[in-house]
Amino acid sequence: MTPRRRAAILVSGRGANMAALIAAAKRPDYPADIALVLSNRPQAGALDRARDEGIATFVVDHVEYGKDREAFEHAVQAVLEAHRIEIVCLAGFMRLLTPSLVSHWSGRMLNIHPALLPAFRGLHTHERALAAGVKIHGATVHFVVPEVDSGPIVAQAAVPVLDGDTADTLADRVLAVELRLYPLALALVAGGKVRIAGSTVIGDAAVSAAARLIVPDG
Repeated sequence: MTPRRRAAILVSGRGANMAALIAAAKRPDYPADIALVLSNRPQAGALDRARDEGIATFVVDHVEYGKDREAFEHAVQAVLEAHRIEIVCLAGFMRLLTPSLVSHWSGRMLNIHPALLPAFRGLHTHERALAAGVKIHGATVHFVVPEVDSGPIVAQAAVPVLDGDTADTLADRVLAVELRLYPLALALVAGGKVRIAGSTVIGDAAVSAAARLIVPDG
């Protein structure tokens, strides 16, 4: 049996996607263990949720480092190394990472974004999707690269934009598919089912189909 990969989740808030990853990792056939939850905010609700699950937690408070992003990231990296982390999952981690840290984790750091990349990179994705009048919206899990929201795509989930949608109602439906998508994407990466080829991620036909999660009824 292939050893389960040790994954860390970096989070700044309540940890909805974190909870979905933790739940998935409880399955005996899942290829990753959630070995650490790290936050840059001491009061993040995700920390208590992780502790309740018996998972190691750690805080590297960015406020203590002021504008010294490299010192902050060195502290984060030291914690990841101490816990023998192999894959990093960003789940609402509200810090821009330097190219140095991102490059160190090249091919081993994932992020989830609430839009169908490459559309609507950055913030306020639901408001921008509604303003643009798109009919399909969704979520993307991608490998992290120095350019924000630009890495090779591992998996995507699509939801329709409904008549009368607000940013809040659309966000709720997108979050519902995020909670399915992120565990799927981590499983594909940890299980060695996908690989990066240039700027894209490839797998066999079955894997490629699984990575396109479509929710036609919203």
